[in-house]
Amino acid sequence: MTMVTPRAPEPPPQDQDEEMLVPQQEVEVFEGPQPMEESMPAVDNESLPDASTSRFTWKIESISKHSGRKTHSDIFVVGGYSWRVLVFPTGNNVNHLSMYLDVADAKSLPIGWSRSAQFSLAVINQLDSKHSVRKEVTHTFNSRESDWGFTSFMPLIDLYDPSKGYIVNDQCIIEAEVAVRKIVDYWNYDSKKETGYVGLKNQGATCYMNSLLQTLYHIPYFRKAVYHMPTVDTPSGSIPLALQSLFYRLQHGDNSISTKELTKSFGWDSYESFMQHDVQELNRVLCEKLEDKMKGTIVEGTIQKLFEGHHMNYIECIGVDYKSTRKESFYDLALDVKGCSDVYASFDKYVAVEMLDGDNKYQSEKYGLQDAKKGMLFIDFPPVLQLQLKRFEYDHARDIMVKINDRYEFPLQLDLDRDDGKYLSPEADRSVRNLYTLHSVLVHSGGVSGGHYYAFIRPTLSNQWYKFDDERVTKEDLKRALEEQYGGEEELPHTNPGLNMNPLKFTKYSNAYMLVYIRESDKEKIVCDLEETDINEDLKVVFSLF
Repeated sequence: MTMVTPRAPEPPPQDQDEEMLVPQQEVEVFEGPQPMEESMPAVDNESLPDASTSRFTWKIESISKHSGRKTHSDIFVVGGYSWRVLVFPTGNNVNHLSMYLDVADAKSLPIGWSRSAQFSLAVINQLDSKHSVRKEVTHTFNSRESDWGFTSFMPLIDLYDPSKGYIVNDQCIIEAEVAVRKIVDYWNYDSKKETGYVGLKNQGATCYMNSLLQTLYHIPYFRKAVYHMPTVDTPSGSIPLALQSLFYRLQHGDNSISTKELTKSFGWDSYESFMQHDVQELNRVLCEKLEDKMKGTIVEGTIQKLFEGHHMNYIECIGVDYKSTRKESFYDLALDVKGCSDVYASFDKYVAVEMLDGDNKYQSEKYGLQDAKKGMLFIDFPPVLQLQLKRFEYDHARDIMVKINDRYEFPLQLDLDRDDGKYLSPEADRSVRNLYTLHSVLVHSGGVSGGHYYAFIRPTLSNQWYKFDDERVTKEDLKRALEEQYGGEEELPHTNPGLNMNPLKFTKYSNAYMLVYIRESDKEKIVCDLEETDINEDLKVVFSLF
């Protein structure tokens, strides 16, 4: 996936005589809870006041008459601040609709101003609202970045296709949902001082990699094994050394760390480093490369010991005594989100029995066509269990990829021995207690074509959570790390009786896409202490040179 939420190029100044659209606009403003997942967190981990929230609807009439021009909406106020939507109906030098949220009074604000908002912009599908295109992002606006949004919001060919329903009778409906919260002074914020941890710099679209690296770094057993790997002389020519260098700086640095040496060791050039790769694929490739480099060393087998589990695929005939089994290993599990209310429902679906009968009988080698049961059960689970949540899937009816923002719950403690071990195969060792505690929650905020990644992590499995969001690390509470990452919808109450009393519902576009659990019986070994002696003196000298 590619990231498409960078700041827009600065639009040309608005000429005084430029023809503006005269839209019909509706604004609903109310005070209520945060409607979306992400907000600027409090440095001291105290709850901030409820967000001021607004839903703004802009009906653009005769949009076809404004080819090649940009236009602003009317000004609306949220959180005491003035905002407007900026639209390029035929694209800001791209073949896509370009759309941004703009600080309306930016030129008149005092030096050093800033304001934080989480917002979504949408083009409403007037034939079927479920097909509306909506994208969400969080941004701190300032004098240098007074507008923010999406240069490639949606293809023009789709926007102007009469059959698609985005423009009806030459009218386009734009919707903005804006939540403004109290601003923390991040200009002077010191992650190391406030939390004891430092962040990773974003090279442009590497937030997905940063969230994964922080998660792996905060598995001490993994970090210790990386430190003990043999290396070559320069980080850019060696993944192990680049990773050692990165981990050392995360452990001892005072400021956010660059990942350029690591991406160079991957063989990524400057263009590729700005493209988002698949997180699951990156995790697997990185672990496979490290596993290969660990062979023949004192840390050989570390990747398997940490992450490898096994399951058994089986087909069992009903009318005859025949059963076929195949053992397979896994480093992570991909769980369905759609149609599942929580992690347990996904595991139930994972091991669900499929009947092979009727026209779909099983062809056995010895007995020919037979009615049979087909399924999968787990032989063993790994000490560190990585669960990939299938938030993205292909919509055959629309012929596009879509993001599943449905509510999906996950527990702080995960018991995979529940219901008398229904997930386990007959060969499983029942003396092993498969009770897991949550270590990390990796989050995606946005839509299928772009967004932002960050991670909530409990480095020591204490009650204190931390949010690792590129360069910034903040303390967070349990609710922020768990409940607010479930996804789904949030209904906000009206407080002004003069407004329409229909419920206001906001889809949460920020939600968990990867979970990392550590088995309780292994946590003392996994969350181990690291000593300075784990890093030899030669490596310390090398690290000081880069």
